[in-house]
Amino acid sequence: MDLIFIEEMRVEALVGIFEREKVAPQTLEINLTFGVPDEAAQSDDIARTIRYDEVIERIRTELASRHFNLLETLGEYVIHLLLDEFGAPWVRISIAKLGIMKGVRRVGVQIERSRSERNQGSQTTLSRAGGAGDGVA
Repeated sequence: MDLIFIEEMRVEALVGIFEREKVAPQTLEINLTFGVPDEAAQSDDIARTIRYDEVIERIRTELASRHFNLLETLGEYVIHLLLDEFGAPWVRISIAKLGIMKGVRRVGVQIERSRSERNQGSQTTLSRAGGAGDGVA
């Protein structure tokens, strides 16, 4: 499987549980890696791959139009876009809020999912980056 990556993409989104986070967008940093069909490289045909420009535009459009309480939920939403609508077989995402706590540069989550896991009905685990707790708001 070939992989496409998008690193340090900045997006504005409404995410969080506090009232101020529900009305004022925050800058998030997203790192995204997703699988693409090997045949794209073999055929040199853009129609056989997932276009990263379309992925970036879609993510920005979607995140500008909704609110998420948790980064975990936002991450799952983006992953399902890639798996279901773009046809990626595998996706890894990390999402971070920047500078929200004194002395902490980034707080965020990392999530990895694949279509084969979903088809098998198995549970996958969520790894957190940035500290313990029940969620990164």
